[in-house]
Amino acid sequence: MTLYVRDGGRRYRPAEEREVLELAAELLAARVIGEVLNSSRDCAAFLRARLGRREHEVFGCLFLDNRHRLLVFEELFRGTLNGTAVYPREIVKRALEHNAAAVILVHNHPSGVAEPSRADELLTTRVREALQLVDVRLLDHLVVGDGEVVSFSERGLL
Repeated sequence: MTLYVRDGGRRYRPAEEREVLELAAELLAARVIGEVLNSSRDCAAFLRARLGRREHEVFGCLFLDNRHRLLVFEELFRGTLNGTAVYPREIVKRALEHNAAAVILVHNHPSGVAEPSRADELLTTRVREALQLVDVRLLDHLVVGDGEVVSFSERGLL
């Protein structure tokens, strides 16, 4: 089956694989917004579709209300093949702008291996401490690889 997309005006052309994946991620996002996220499994399919095949590292946040319903997902930082610069101040700023009560950190590993690094653990601690200053809870940090999502919370790293 071939999916067609509009090519500027009235013409249609066959969609590229990247475009199909982006459309699927948008559809999943629309289904997740407003939903209660009680576990890493609740958002794993969405995150795999959104971040799983990226060639560069992307760091984002799921901003939640006090009932853990998703307010918005934002990709905040974009990096290189093996890392990205993340600024806790910007995460706190966005959490306050969204009036979020809780945050779930997410990022991908373009290598496909979802195992958290020591740098990931240190960053999580810094972000958690920054969010605590403004009474926002850090619920989890999810690392997305090829086909799997690793949860800091489930591993006892939070």
